[in-house]
Amino acid sequence: MEKLARLFEDYTGGSSPQVQLLKGEGSNRKYYRLSAGGFSCVGVVGESSKENHSFVSLSKHFESRGIPVPKILCVSADEMRYLQTDLGDTSLFQLVSQGIRSGSFSADEKAVLRDAIRVLPMLQIEGAKELDFSVCYPLEAFDRRSVMWDLNYFKYCFLKQSGVDFFEPSLEDDFERFADMLLAVPMVAFHHRDFQSRNVMIADGKPYVIDFQGGRKGPCAYDVASFVWQAKANFPDDLREELVSCYMDELEKFMDFDRAEFRRQLDLYVLFRTLQVLGAYGFRGLYERKPHFLESIPFAIKNLKDILKKGDYGVPYLCDVLGRMCSLPKFEKSADGLDRSKLTVRVFSFSYKKGIPKDESGNGGGYVFDCRAVHNPGRYDEYKALTGLQKPVIDFLERDGEILRFLDEVYSLADAHVERYIERGFTNLMFSFGCTGGQHRSVYAAEKMAQHINEKFGVEVQLIHREQNMERVLNARD
Repeated sequence: MEKLARLFEDYTGGSSPQVQLLKGEGSNRKYYRLSAGGFSCVGVVGESSKENHSFVSLSKHFESRGIPVPKILCVSADEMRYLQTDLGDTSLFQLVSQGIRSGSFSADEKAVLRDAIRVLPMLQIEGAKELDFSVCYPLEAFDRRSVMWDLNYFKYCFLKQSGVDFFEPSLEDDFERFADMLLAVPMVAFHHRDFQSRNVMIADGKPYVIDFQGGRKGPCAYDVASFVWQAKANFPDDLREELVSCYMDELEKFMDFDRAEFRRQLDLYVLFRTLQVLGAYGFRGLYERKPHFLESIPFAIKNLKDILKKGDYGVPYLCDVLGRMCSLPKFEKSADGLDRSKLTVRVFSFSYKKGIPKDESGNGGGYVFDCRAVHNPGRYDEYKALTGLQKPVIDFLERDGEILRFLDEVYSLADAHVERYIERGFTNLMFSFGCTGGQHRSVYAAEKMAQHINEKFGVEVQLIHREQNMERVLNARD
C-alpha cells in the first residue's frame, strides 16, 4: 500500500493520500480509494503484471474508441499497480437492488438496465476494431481450450461436489459436442467474459464498464447471456426478453446479423455461462466459503432448471446429469445446504442518552457500535429537524465519507459473525448503532447494515429505530 501511495504522490505532486480499502468479491486484486486535496482516484494492486498489462492496454484502447471505461492515470514501472479514475461506489447491481429483492423492477430500474446493455455492442464491436488481441490475458481468443477449461471447472468444482452420479466418458463426449457447437459461432467481438451488473458502474448517470482484464476475442452471445441471466439479479422472463431485444436493436447499428440465428446461439451460451458460474460458485463458495457466492448458488440452480425445459441442446447425457443434479434435495431450498430461515437479525439505532437497547431474546445482546466519532449533521441547523432516512442527511454523511469508512470496518466483523451463526443454526443476532440523539448517524448506519445483511445473506432482518419509533422487517429470501 505504501508503494501505491507513492505512486499517487508522484502523479499528483501533492501530499500523502488518505487510503480506503474497497470491497471486492471474487477477485484477488485489491482496490483502494486514494484522496488528497479534493482529488480522488482508485488504486489497483494486482498479483500478475501480465494481467495488469492486459487491463491497462485494453482500457487505453477502449477509451480511444469512445467506450465508457475507467481512464488509466499512471502505472508503476513493474506494472504491479496503477491508478485509474474514481467512478464512485454505485454499481448497476446496487442501483437496481430494490427490483432484485422484490422481483418487480421500476421504470427507472428498467431504463438504467437498458442503458447498460446498449453499451455492450459498442464494447464488443467498436472495441474490437484495431485492437491488438495479443495483449489479452491469459488467452487471445475464446477457443476450445477456453471452453474445456470452463466445463471442467464446473465438473470438478461443482458437479462432483454435488454428489450426483455420472459416467465420466459419456459426460466428456457431450462436453466435446458442446464445444463444437459453441465454437461454430462467429468470433467477431471483444468478449468481456464477465459482463454483469456488478461490473457496470454508474457515474453521473452513465454506465461504465469495468473488470474486463480477462477479455479476449470471442462471440457476442456469451456476454448477453452473462448480463441477462446473471444468477443473483434474477430478472423475470419479460425483462430478459426486453433486454435481449434492446441489445439486438443496438447491435444492428454496428453489424448485420440474423436475429433468429442469434437467439439460437444465445440459448447455447446461456447454458454454457450457467455452468461456468456454477463452477465459480463452487470454488469461491463451497471451497473458499465466501458468502456472496454461496448465496448465488440457488439462483443459478433456478436458472438451470428453466434452461433445461427447452430441451437437450444436442447434448442429451449432459442435460440428463444436470437435471438429476438440480433435483437433489440439497438444492430444493438452499444449494449450500444451510438453512437461513432459522436466523433473525435485529438491527437497532438508539441514543446513548437513553441507554443501549435490551436483548429481549435472552441471549445477552450482540454488537454495539458507537457512531459518535463520525461528523454529526445534527450540529447544523438545516439538518436538525431531519433524520438519517432523509436525502439531505444521507448526502451530507456520504459526502463527508467518515461513516462509509466506519461501515466498511463494521461490515467485515458482521459478515463473519452472520455467516458463522447461519452455519451453526443459531436463531438470534443483534447489532446496535448509537449516537448522541439516535436521529442522524445511528439511523443511517442501522439502515445500511440492515440492507447489507439482508442482501448478502438472505436472512430476515428486523430494523428498529428506537428513538424515531419506527420499525420494519426485511423479509428472508428463499
